Amino acid sequence: MKRLVSILLGAILSCTLLLPMNALALGYGQGIQRDAANCPTGAVEFEAQYGQFGAYAMTPDKSRIILTFDQGYENGYTAQILDTLKEKNVSAVFFLTGDYAKRESDLVERMIAEGHTLGNHGMTHAAIPTLSPAQLEDEVMSLHKYVLDTYGYEMQYFRPPCGEYDAASLELVQGLGYQTVFWSYAYVDWNPDAQPHPQSALLGLTDAAHGGAIYLLHSVSKTNAEILGSLIDNLRAIGYTV
Repeated sequence: MKRLVSILLGAILSCTLLLPMNALALGYGQGIQRDAANCPTGAVEFEAQYGQFGAYAMTPDKSRIILTFDQGYENGYTAQILDTLKEKNVSAVFFLTGDYAKRESDLVERMIAEGHTLGNHGMTHAAIPTLSPAQLEDEVMSLHKYVLDTYGYEMQYFRPPCGEYDAASLELVQGLGYQTVFWSYAYVDWNPDAQPHPQSALLGLTDAAHGGAIYLLHSVSKTNAEILGSLIDNLRAIGYTV
């Protein structure tokens, strides 16, 4: 039964099961095309179109690469990931769902104590373009209030579940005082039962490096936990601050 629940949660949180979307809903992806600076052209084009709504796929600091982790449910690897980040003196961003914030208080408190940034991934991991303005405000701000009341931490970055968005939802999130953070590189790491080979994953993540990159990783991934230290070393070796 525990394994079945894990599989179902993984399917939901990796967006293989989706809520119906309205006609204006879009699914973000950085694509495979890159410009002369190795930046995915999809990320560049996204920022040009939606930056006015406080939505970003990259950081403006081209000397940096930011590591972000989506925290939908705990699969036993977050402590190892935090150990590696502490060893390498790296601050990451952890985007929490409401369920994670409520269930994993020890890990959340450790994230805060060790200087990481907490981001808002929605109280229920709902597809935001499907929500009314009132529902969207509740989806974001109920988690905001819970984390503030429980941990004394005020979040300011939001990541739409499954990368689903439209212009109206981005504008509404901006009006709630949030910046919306997408990513400029992600790979298939979220299925615990089909983990990528560590060597090929490390090669792909290193090859994708570009100035201002925001990497989307999932902490449910055994591969990510294994290769994280080597990835940080690789990115620093080619000149980036991580």
